[in-house]
Amino acid sequence: MSQTKNFNLPDLGEGLPDATIVEWFVKEGDVIKLDEPLVSMETAKAVVEVPSPFSGKVLKLSGGAGDIIPTGSVLASFELDPNLPQRADGQDTGHSHGHAAPAAAPTPPPLPAAAAPVVAEEAKPAATERDDAGTVVGAMQSSNAVHAEQALAVGGVKAVPAVRAMARKLGVDLSRVPATGTDGAVTMADVKQAAANGTAKLGAAPAQVSAPVQSEARTPLSAAGKPMRTQPPGVVAKGQPEPLKGVRRNMARVMADAHSKVVPTTLNDDADIHAWLPGNDVTARLVRSIVVAAQKVPAMNAWFDGEALTRTLHAQVDIGIAVDTDDGLFVPALRNADMLDARGIREGVNRLREQVESRSIAASELSGYTISLSNFGMFAGRYATPVVVPPCVAIVGAGRARHQMTPVMGGVEAHKVIPLSVTFDHRAATGGEAARFLRAMMDDLALAS
Repeated sequence: MSQTKNFNLPDLGEGLPDATIVEWFVKEGDVIKLDEPLVSMETAKAVVEVPSPFSGKVLKLSGGAGDIIPTGSVLASFELDPNLPQRADGQDTGHSHGHAAPAAAPTPPPLPAAAAPVVAEEAKPAATERDDAGTVVGAMQSSNAVHAEQALAVGGVKAVPAVRAMARKLGVDLSRVPATGTDGAVTMADVKQAAANGTAKLGAAPAQVSAPVQSEARTPLSAAGKPMRTQPPGVVAKGQPEPLKGVRRNMARVMADAHSKVVPTTLNDDADIHAWLPGNDVTARLVRSIVVAAQKVPAMNAWFDGEALTRTLHAQVDIGIAVDTDDGLFVPALRNADMLDARGIREGVNRLREQVESRSIAASELSGYTISLSNFGMFAGRYATPVVVPPCVAIVGAGRARHQMTPVMGGVEAHKVIPLSVTFDHRAATGGEAARFLRAMMDDLALAS
């Protein structure tokens, strides 16, 4: 008698309560071997390939592309094939699987990495800066080996899960995209180029496959004169509720957690940069000023544990740089910012932004920062109340630079200023410490270079 087993969605190494299905590599009725690619899943940090924990026939797949699967619930059911290799019962796979899905494990408190308060650094027109080789981080522990992400041939097309996810998002048919990657793999750049050219639209073969367009004028009322929806509730459309997924889903959790735990207070002031020499990099100067201020007021470059009422002061300054993307907000850590010069800061920020945009950034780079920076002024806004994400004690927000009339000896001058907002957890730092921190930033930013 053949044996059936369920495979429950494992914790993909990030402590998150769920993940979103990007693409199945098999269908019900297929035979799959141990450790062959089963499905790609999107989490708040990466698109991860999940290998099969069994060899045998796929009996059932739980959900389709876009569905959210809770960690610990059944992802797929298998009929084991005794003639194919199986993993030994006592061998640790890092997966949770069995005949029944266990109750979902309690969710650990979110790390400060997945989201930060406001919009961000360097999300400049990224269309020209996002080219990559179609790579993505997604190592899964299986048996005693770690399998790095590779381009998989599915339906005759080679592409890594992140590229497949982007193609689905942009409505691109991968089978019609010219591949320029290694060994004929479709890269992220290939998909974006096809989307821009409109040469590989999904369903474009039959000329009229686009969604039906209503010719009648829109109206909020039904034929009976009562309020009605413009689309069925199950259709994803503007004005219709849809579940948050991936990065945005985790951002919502992190923000709610921060709101419930932190006692925030915000100070605002303007840094006069009239003395700056040409060629100053705004982000590099902001980072340097945070380093100087953190060294003068260590209480702001710290972590605070509200339950144990303990504080950890840090000798190094690791700054979380908020990066805004279409998928949501990432906060990668610029490590050892106190040891970097202006060029090192710019190179580090550019590297982090590129890795975020290509979804190739390692999960370890999205946690462990000691203070954070949101340069929202690149878009608009003077002052803000940026959100402190535990365990950090403080975050700095930089608004849009402007000119203002400044009194000087003998009259007034037009000086350029950068609005600054510093939010701190008042449980861990005093108002005086926050004010001295802000003053130190302003003094450093006032220097010519």
